[in-house]
Amino acid sequence: MRRTIDLSLLRALIAVAETGGMTSAARSLNLTQAAVSQQIRRLEELFDTQIFTRENKRPALTPCGERLVAYARRMLTLNDEVWGMMSLPDFEGEIRLGVPHDVMHPFIPPILKSFHKHWPRVRITLICADSFHLRKRLDANEIDLALTTDINAGQLDQLLMPDQLVWVGAHDGETYRQRPLAVTFGETHCTFRGPAIDALGKAGIDWRLTCETSDFGPYCASIEADLAVAPMLISTVPSNLRILGQCEGLPPLPVFHINLLQPRNGTTEIAQEMVRYIRSGFSASQQQSNAA
Repeated sequence: MRRTIDLSLLRALIAVAETGGMTSAARSLNLTQAAVSQQIRRLEELFDTQIFTRENKRPALTPCGERLVAYARRMLTLNDEVWGMMSLPDFEGEIRLGVPHDVMHPFIPPILKSFHKHWPRVRITLICADSFHLRKRLDANEIDLALTTDINAGQLDQLLMPDQLVWVGAHDGETYRQRPLAVTFGETHCTFRGPAIDALGKAGIDWRLTCETSDFGPYCASIEADLAVAPMLISTVPSNLRILGQCEGLPPLPVFHINLLQPRNGTTEIAQEMVRYIRSGFSASQQQSNAA
């Protein structure tokens, strides 16, 4: 018949073996000496064997006792691990990070990987949207941090990096030659849309809207299919697309800036730690670009 071992008996065993006496073991377990002695007797009765010799004043483990101690330590370690796993929350803290669709892929994965390595119990919730809506969500305290793409540089504690806005088309595309020029833009509040339209107007280039989306996947798909050309930050241009310029008859576009915004009323300590990782990640990206 299988029997269950009372783990409190094993804790008494380990305490006596490590402290060298019933009295000291009782102090470490916050029990009386009589209670510890009774637990050791119960353990011996359970296995029908002597665990400690009683010839000397200090109890010494018998060979059976030494074997039992090794197993007892393993059982108590596993018990404590299971208890910790089931009783502790899955996460300790949360960061809600807002990122524009186009900025997400080239910059954010290595930042999150590094942060998660050092803070594995922090929940990270990513919110992808255009900069306009990310600012609104930040003001409403719906997110803790927001990366935005702006024509104006943020303050010194906000600016992550400047980035050139460029025209992008398919590698073997011909759309850039057509007039009116077929273009893809983000939705109404896209920060690239106004400057791109202004540049086309100043250059006297007639255009027509082919695709309107702030989702980076469809945005790039329409360009790769040679349905349109579109404005894009140079650091975010995928390898399957081609940068177009004045040689293709397209007007220059302004420099934009990637900024990191925080709530006006401050943010949490763990969010501030994420700020440090974001700044470090963008700094590393700029150094790699300069080296290349």
